[in-house]
Amino acid sequence: MCPPPRECDNAPMSYQPVSESNAPESCDLLIEARHVIPVEPHAVVLDHHAVAIRDGVIVAVLPIAEARERFEARQTVSRPDGVLLPGLVNAHVHNPMTLMRGVADDLPLKVWLQQHIWPIEGAVIGPEFVADGILLAIVEMLRGGTTCCNENYFFPDVQAATYRRHGFRARVGLPVIDFPTAWAKSDDEYFDRACEVHDQWRDHALVATAFAPHAPYTVSDASFERIRMLADQLDIPVHLHTHETAQEVQQSQEKHGQRPLARLDRLGLVNDRLIAVHMTQLTDAEIALCAARGVSVVHCVESNLKLASGFCPVAKLTRAGVNLAIGTDGAASNNDLDMFGELRTAALLAKAVADDAAAFDAASALRAATLGGAKAMGYEHLIGSLEPGKQADLICVDMSAPETQPLHFVLSQLVYATGRQQVSDVWIAGKPKLRERVLVDIDLDEVLAKAHVWRERIAGIAL
Repeated sequence: MCPPPRECDNAPMSYQPVSESNAPESCDLLIEARHVIPVEPHAVVLDHHAVAIRDGVIVAVLPIAEARERFEARQTVSRPDGVLLPGLVNAHVHNPMTLMRGVADDLPLKVWLQQHIWPIEGAVIGPEFVADGILLAIVEMLRGGTTCCNENYFFPDVQAATYRRHGFRARVGLPVIDFPTAWAKSDDEYFDRACEVHDQWRDHALVATAFAPHAPYTVSDASFERIRMLADQLDIPVHLHTHETAQEVQQSQEKHGQRPLARLDRLGLVNDRLIAVHMTQLTDAEIALCAARGVSVVHCVESNLKLASGFCPVAKLTRAGVNLAIGTDGAASNNDLDMFGELRTAALLAKAVADDAAAFDAASALRAATLGGAKAMGYEHLIGSLEPGKQADLICVDMSAPETQPLHFVLSQLVYATGRQQVSDVWIAGKPKLRERVLVDIDLDEVLAKAHVWRERIAGIAL
């Protein structure tokens, strides 16, 4: 069980020594807030603190009075009713599917996917669909405090270019699946194109890649073995749906004589590169294996609930030491990209599943939605917590609304009472993306107009 949140009035977190000269240090941006939640150290809430940023990097987290004395900032942003925290990390998304939001609701996974989603995708998928869907998702994510996502869809070249164009941090999946799609027609083409996209983006500051085989039931042993070899050579993660439903596990046992995780282990994929998404069907032995091998699990609680896929054993996973991240899944099965809603549902459901009201407390849920996601994606050295040397991916949440007053315990209120509409400001690598609820450098009317066009196109598809 995690310790309770600590509300700290005089707990400076300035890790960089003060200059010996009397002259103030320069910084590009100083953000002052009523509260700062650094995430690391765990469960700490800092009172009247500021974050100093230079060249897109956090240089200090310290009390406001000390920050004003130490730094000469080119710009100061003051949020006296705000809580400053790391940007949320959505560790599993299919963001082009925002354009299919709500087209096939209240159906089981197999029917939803095979009779509705795949036929629609077959009719509309292409570079324009991917770019427009991702832009709509970026708008939704920024307005909800998400600054990084782990993407899993087709046309990763278009995905990467769209995220770069809008300065959004992402790891894009290199898809592999055992049937032809608009992206690739054969196994060799999937891998050839994957390597091309990886080479193009291998050194970018905001966009990186991962292998994204769809699922054990749609990818062959030979392709998995090839993925393992290339993932090791390229030093990138493997982002995979697995153990999502009881039916998936049963089919794997019938076809391969093994549960999916055992099969993946036989093929050398159960290691610290594996980002295992859903994981609703787990034995205690499988949980222990994931902990021992350093597997990260992405919990997509609302999608799993909506598709009746099962319950991820969050309390057991965290007690075993498995790194837990949170994802929304795609907007076609959720139906939103609301990480505040997701982490709240995850915290509440974990208590019911464990039959323990103390399971997966507020601080742990927030950690999973920030540093846990960063670690799953291999980004924990860059983002996920407010520490000097990390990228300045931050959000500010306005807690002055009646719905979050009175403010007794900041962490609890943030997780159990705060809505994404209270996100006031967003920065990625120190650059403003949302300023007092207004998007920076994105034409919202144009984005909505494109969404309306896709609505009409998808509505005309006969299923």
